[in-house]
Amino acid sequence: MGRQWGPAMRVAEQTGCVVSASRVGQPEAGSWSCSGVILSRSPGLVLCHGGILTPFLRAGSGALTAAGAAFLPGDSCVEELRLHVQWGPTAASSTCRPERGRPWLCTPQCAGLEPGPLARPGGPPLQLLHPAELLLLLSCPAFQAHFAHLFGSESAEQWRFASTAPDAEMSEEEEEDQLRALGWFALLRVRPRPEEEANERGPRVAVAPLGTLPKGAPLLACGSPFGAFCPDIFLNTFSRGVLSNATGPLLLTDARCLPGSEGGGVFAARPPGVLVALVAAPLCWKSREWVGLTLLCAAAPLLRAARAALGRLHPCAASLAALLPPEVGAPWVLPLRDPGPPWAAAAVLVECGTVWGSGVVVAPRLVVTCRHVAPREASRVLVRPTTSKSAKIWGHVVFATRETSPYDIAVVSLEEDLEGVPIPVPTEHFHKGEAVSVVGFGVFGQACGPSVTSGILSAVVQVDETPVMLQTTCAVHGGSSGGPLFSTYSGDLLGIVASNTRDNNTGATYPHLNFSIPITVLQPALQEYSQTGHLSGLRELDHATEPVRVVWRLQRPLAEAPRSKL
Repeated sequence: MGRQWGPAMRVAEQTGCVVSASRVGQPEAGSWSCSGVILSRSPGLVLCHGGILTPFLRAGSGALTAAGAAFLPGDSCVEELRLHVQWGPTAASSTCRPERGRPWLCTPQCAGLEPGPLARPGGPPLQLLHPAELLLLLSCPAFQAHFAHLFGSESAEQWRFASTAPDAEMSEEEEEDQLRALGWFALLRVRPRPEEEANERGPRVAVAPLGTLPKGAPLLACGSPFGAFCPDIFLNTFSRGVLSNATGPLLLTDARCLPGSEGGGVFAARPPGVLVALVAAPLCWKSREWVGLTLLCAAAPLLRAARAALGRLHPCAASLAALLPPEVGAPWVLPLRDPGPPWAAAAVLVECGTVWGSGVVVAPRLVVTCRHVAPREASRVLVRPTTSKSAKIWGHVVFATRETSPYDIAVVSLEEDLEGVPIPVPTEHFHKGEAVSVVGFGVFGQACGPSVTSGILSAVVQVDETPVMLQTTCAVHGGSSGGPLFSTYSGDLLGIVASNTRDNNTGATYPHLNFSIPITVLQPALQEYSQTGHLSGLRELDHATEPVRVVWRLQRPLAEAPRSKL
């Protein structure tokens, strides 16, 4: 794994930075900061999130949502705006010695000490603050359109994209400002000091063309949690995940980011260090449920928009636009397109009346899902595969466990074969700690196909040396029930997702703590039904032993009544 990520990590760390914005002469007004990506070092061009500039817009945040607003010139902000950029030492930099009297981003809040030269633990000091000027604010119109389609009708009621918890105090105006700036980014020109200009060099960044990475592709996010607060500790923090979903330039990843990471770069493992996207919103909430995923804006259309805007705003646009990173294919000519893991196509959408959820194909005409998705036997069910060959197929529920059964399972028989859908291989063994993936219709639901989330098999719960429950760290949300749990590397089917975790005392939901039914519990009965049409094996799921029921109740019965302490 280290070899896979080493080159990407080097590129990400040497192109990551922190951008801070403040108002000259008004230190009491505070400052705003976010992460950014260094596109070019000589001359310096940086792309960061535009949300930190909304307090400085002459016309207010409403300018970001004005009709036809795709970019704003640098003079859209007040003259008192001051921008500074800080990055770590580059491989080619020879000036790693701090200078007395220079400003530093870190403050005594970090460790209760007097301000001094910043030095990363075990490494050379960080670079000094570099002044920068705002060239333009820009958005990706396609990102805005897809965002409005997915969240426009629900954002006010269910979704929250602010970088704070749902219970945190925030005015409606502040929340509206954050929502308006969600898909906006800022292109800056950094003014290095003369003695540094010859030494500031870094890796050449390339950009992944839109749509070339499949769901499940490994990603590396690089950002600075809490922005300009203590960069000696937080600058260029890594988080790994996968491309969970995509609709146009709006991408979703399960790489977990924190507030302050907005504008940070997200890179591919192959080709190494290719820039895929920038972080648009590091945390989001839905109906008081922490989603635990990160919203991204694809880099390729964003940089195309930057080139177009530069051509209209700046006479010297040709020289500036030439410094923006190229898309992979020229001059690399590397085959980036990848069909993705074949096992992901085994997940299907299951609709039973007004209820819907996920399922997995286990035979050409057989789908397994959860009982709470398709609860009644003989019910008509509509199954929608993710492949383009079959739009939808009707079926009926041939078996559903009773409400009293610990196993939440339903089996759907289809009226015709699912063409082009791979049949996954059921595993026979489980390996605690192995990399796993969940495929299901959570978060975005039916809007843009299933999402892929990654994690590890964190626990295999056994009764009488037989696995009866699997626990993973994959992010599982409402709509993922009935979806498949796969081994990431072998592609074997491990289990059927049953639920995530909710704390009944607080109402909090934990998507990264979830439970699946091992496929070894179901496989003998499924095989019997496929070969003979008999349901006797499946009926046995209703007669699980008491120890199994105890496991799935997620509580341990008391061996004896507790003794009184009186």
